[in-house]
Amino acid sequence: MARCEVCGNEYGMSFEVHAQGAVHVFDCFSCAIHRMAPVCEHCRVQIIGQGVEVEGQWFCGAHCARAEGKVGIVDRV
Repeated sequence: MARCEVCGNEYGMSFEVHAQGAVHVFDCFSCAIHRMAPVCEHCRVQIIGQGVEVEGQWFCGAHCARAEGKVGIVDRV
């Protein structure tokens, strides 16, 4: 069993996420999202969908990017 790096729970069905050269261990998707999801620069929500990256900043969508003064950003439909 492995220990979740967020909540400390030891769980037989824990899983690893390999990202940017690091290995993270979680017991559930909620803990993985809590640790791994970027946060919108405008509304501060954790981005669990596609999001929008503009000039190295993350936004949950084009609306929030435009609210922060970014131009020419559109959501993909």
